[in-house]
Amino acid sequence: MKKPENVLIIGSGPAGYTAAIYSSRAGLSPLMISGLEPGGQLTITTDVENYPGFESPIQGPWLMEQMKKQAELYGTRIQNDFVKEVDFNNFPFKIKTEEKEIYAFSIIIATGAKAKWLDIPGENDFRGFGVSACATCDGFFFKGKDVAIVGGGNTAVEEALFLSNLCKKITLIHRRDELRAEKILRDRLLQKKNIEIIWNSKVVEIIGDKKKKCLDSVVIENIKKKDKNQLNVDGFFVAIGHSPTTEIFKKFIKMDDDGYIKTNADSTTTSIEGVFAAGDVTDRIFRQAVTAAGMGCMGAIEAENFLNKKKII
Repeated sequence: MKKPENVLIIGSGPAGYTAAIYSSRAGLSPLMISGLEPGGQLTITTDVENYPGFESPIQGPWLMEQMKKQAELYGTRIQNDFVKEVDFNNFPFKIKTEEKEIYAFSIIIATGAKAKWLDIPGENDFRGFGVSACATCDGFFFKGKDVAIVGGGNTAVEEALFLSNLCKKITLIHRRDELRAEKILRDRLLQKKNIEIIWNSKVVEIIGDKKKKCLDSVVIENIKKKDKNQLNVDGFFVAIGHSPTTEIFKKFIKMDDDGYIKTNADSTTTSIEGVFAAGDVTDRIFRQAVTAAGMGCMGAIEAENFLNKKKII
């Protein structure tokens, strides 16, 4: 068996890169498997205004590139590959990627979560240019403008409430005749004068100028009547939930019903000693780059403590 890695980081978003920076500075020479989408969700985010330390808006891909360079500067080895299979039943842990088999004494899972999309015409064309899955991230760009949001659960209502303090008008589109969100959130929503709800409807198309990357409207279809109407908006938010990228770990690690990895309180430790989870893969509430980075830091420190406890380093 080839000498196991001290720290193997699976994933390369803010959580993964921060874990890499901290563990490499600790002299652990971590190996990172970048995954299918190096840099994570920020690579499809244009202006980033809420990451501390930057006076002016920065580009998401640029921020991820800087994190990558910083991690490499301190000795992180990055393998542009993706993990196909893991075996956490034995120690050291075994990981199979597309290219090779790797053993590791500790693992930091930072595979993140992906927003669920509608998969309708125009969605991909304007994603990042009027179409967003994160009101907290992008709501500011639509200050004083009209926007639409689709969904009916806690995510949609929370996003609508957030946008109500920024936007002129919010139209919430829901495919049922009753919201699935918690009562306290529903009550708050109904008190907002600048939020209108369109019931029993779904968005079937997004229209705009593809060359100029300018969104104009969304096409709404009433599920019962089957008639369609066009709603002029400046922005469109998809809030139908997120899916954590955890499928390959399900046989080994404890997760909640939605597939988010369970970690101990104030920690990134999972149900398996030596395996840690950081970022959106375990965070279903905040889902911010800065909180993911914080958990990446925690994961690296806890991995180092684990290796010391095992007298591996």
